[in-house]
Amino acid sequence: MAAAESSWFPALALGVSLFKCLFISAYHSTDFEVHRNWLSITHSLPLDRWYHENTSEWTLDYPPLFAWFELALSQGARLVHPPMLLLQNLNYSSPAAVLYQRVTVILTDLLLIWGVRECCRCLQGQKGSRDVLNRPPFVLAVLLLWNFGLFIVDHIHFQYNGFLFGFLLLSVAKHMQGLHLQGALLFAVLLNLKHIYLYVAPAYGVYLLRSYCFPQDSADGSVRWRSFSLLRLMALGGIVLSVCFLSFGPFILMGQLPQVLSRLFPFKRGLCHAYWAPNVWALYNGLDKTLTLLGVRLELLQEAELPKASMTGGLVQEFQHTVLPSVTPPITLLCTVLSILPALVSLWRRPRSALRFLRCLLLCALGSFLFGWHVHEKAVLLAILPLSLLAVQSREDAGIFLLLSTTGHYSLFPLLFTPAELPIKVLLMLLFTLYSFSALTHLHRQQVPSSPLRAPLLLPLETLYLVGLLLLALCCEVLFPLSPWGGRLPFLPLLASSLYCSLGVCYCFLRLYCSMLRGGAERPKQH
Repeated sequence: MAAAESSWFPALALGVSLFKCLFISAYHSTDFEVHRNWLSITHSLPLDRWYHENTSEWTLDYPPLFAWFELALSQGARLVHPPMLLLQNLNYSSPAAVLYQRVTVILTDLLLIWGVRECCRCLQGQKGSRDVLNRPPFVLAVLLLWNFGLFIVDHIHFQYNGFLFGFLLLSVAKHMQGLHLQGALLFAVLLNLKHIYLYVAPAYGVYLLRSYCFPQDSADGSVRWRSFSLLRLMALGGIVLSVCFLSFGPFILMGQLPQVLSRLFPFKRGLCHAYWAPNVWALYNGLDKTLTLLGVRLELLQEAELPKASMTGGLVQEFQHTVLPSVTPPITLLCTVLSILPALVSLWRRPRSALRFLRCLLLCALGSFLFGWHVHEKAVLLAILPLSLLAVQSREDAGIFLLLSTTGHYSLFPLLFTPAELPIKVLLMLLFTLYSFSALTHLHRQQVPSSPLRAPLLLPLETLYLVGLLLLALCCEVLFPLSPWGGRLPFLPLLASSLYCSLGVCYCFLRLYCSMLRGGAERPKQH
């Protein structure tokens, strides 16, 4: 980072860290107990019992490298507050335990700060305003470090996503700098920390195989098969296998790999999470319920014979559709593969652009989010944060980012459902959204020739959609709880939010695809 611009980044990072400290005593979800229980499992039990322990319903279901991470954190907990490490202390949340776990999230976010800094360095060569606050690196740093969704998920709801995204951003930055082996190593570590990053693994596989193992192309851009480097392939394979062996090796040697995999991929949890993530299956479920109600009204279906389980009842459960065919894990896998295949083919054909790789990564993340099995609503952040890198470089991507981030962040509102957090989440999202619109509009303003009329970043239909989202938020968060239906139909706002947000996320996925297929990934507009 240039010396003239290096002073603002530490101040910004410090400000974010101090702001997070204000929420140490805020509401926390059951994920707090999940991670406290994992601390106790890794600290109290021998290795061969980690993935068998089921005293708590929150069993260890992350890859082994994250279990090693929890074991490291437990050493500090042993010194600070040993009672939180007892397996029998279920739902234990003393002030000392809360303080320790909150602080560990803030401290591990140092890796996120490092990843953001490296990504900002990749933008230093771009022209822009003389005002540092209006240059791409500063705007990118704010969009990533102050991201509303990541903040509420980690520092109120409670999880450890910040340092994981730090690994992802560092990996992307290394690839943008041409350091492919370092990028591959970072991603291999990330994949063994949290397996949700399998969503973007196909983009990494195609990009590394095509751009690193085939270092030369023919004159027409096609593959020069004779340029294939077996040595480079072995280097990549050695990195990935070494990390996987360090993570899974002990469990393989103990013959426990099937048990570990059964925890990582629990397909019996059902197609959808308790709150439907805003994806294709939410629309599918909504259509099934609509057809069911219509069938009962027309007396084509007998209400007494319908299953009583409700997919919006707040429970994680298996569910059989009533009218439409029920969806199975193989079907979701097939749909996911088909949804990302064109992006992978496009990346294979033109692999030299790191921006094309980044766009393919986004499409893989969104494709998996839209069509995956038992997708959590928090997984939308896997697309929103990397999209920030494109938003500061391309006017078209800035519009997509504004639409996706606003829609995706609002879909996270149900994570904070207590009345005390309502003003907090509304205020924080408004601040982040207003900054995003203002900063990106100003950043891309000089792309339009000087004239009284400047083209907005959003199309009229997109603006109308966001107005509808604002009205939906007003109804769900304020009017509905005060209405007579608030007590009788408590999950109706969740249903409405999921279905409406699904439309926006699907639209952004299609827009990103159109941009990639037009070749927009290789022509970011300069400022």
